[in-house]
Amino acid sequence: MKTERKNSLTCERARAFPIERALAKLGHFPIRTNEKEAWFLSPIRSETQASFKVSKKLNRWYDHGAGKGGNVIDLICSITEGTVKEALHLIGQDEPSFSFQQQPFLEKQREYSITIIYAKPIQHLGLRKYLNERNISICTASKYCSEVHYMFKGRKYFAMGLKNDSGGWELRNKYYKNSSSPKDITHIKNGNTKLIITEGMFDLLSITECHKNLESDYDLLVLNSTAFFQKAMKILDGYITVELYLDNDANGKRTAKNMIAHSKCCKDSSKRYSGFKDMNEWLVQRIKKGLGQKAQDVFLLPQKQTCFTPGGRKEKKE
Repeated sequence: MKTERKNSLTCERARAFPIERALAKLGHFPIRTNEKEAWFLSPIRSETQASFKVSKKLNRWYDHGAGKGGNVIDLICSITEGTVKEALHLIGQDEPSFSFQQQPFLEKQREYSITIIYAKPIQHLGLRKYLNERNISICTASKYCSEVHYMFKGRKYFAMGLKNDSGGWELRNKYYKNSSSPKDITHIKNGNTKLIITEGMFDLLSITECHKNLESDYDLLVLNSTAFFQKAMKILDGYITVELYLDNDANGKRTAKNMIAHSKCCKDSSKRYSGFKDMNEWLVQRIKKGLGQKAQDVFLLPQKQTCFTPGGRKEKKE
């Protein structure tokens, strides 16, 4: 019993986790801030003027536009549309690296937020070299991503950008992994009854690199954070087949398990890149070993699956 109490994160302890830090973890940064409070664009609805206030002294939030507020657990549940248990897990992931004591948020994160300047087709040589290092062709990347120029910490940067459903961007270059607010999933609808789910943009790009006709066969969903898996599960019921290409780590396996428990149409496809962290690491290693031409053959190996259609009828997929 002592071990269980030590390893579990109670709601009482989790409520002391700084709300600003939780918002930063989910890709939301303040528009303005002072010693007493911070103001954000609402992370739970769309707005153009910041009306979401965080009291640093009380560690509470209030959304003036929505007319509601609460503690950090309430907020995470609202943003991710998840459960209290899932919110505790998200907070608990940072437990070794922070104190639950109330303390000022890091000045750099307090002062800086990402401002998108513009987005355009991928042209920059640096991004092309970065794609080449990840074994992604410019043709594949251009289907879903843009070259995004943005301001961060008072300086201009550029990165590969994947836009999410709320208008925010997932940003990647050789040196930085970041995202602009608001953070959300990316659901690419191609009019198909089959869906592929990945954790990040490079998983999606790697699968596309191996499956050149992906858009004709599948709709696509990038979680952009496993914290959004509850939101993703609301989408699953519209599909006959759902293939999960999540990371081969504890978090990815847990998310896949929860999705499979929710829908019989879900299939864990991570065994295709067993022994590797994710789909892109598998692809890069195959290229290094001179097996690039066989990557598509491995990816497209037929697998039998019996699944229930939305109407209850069974269908066997090859």
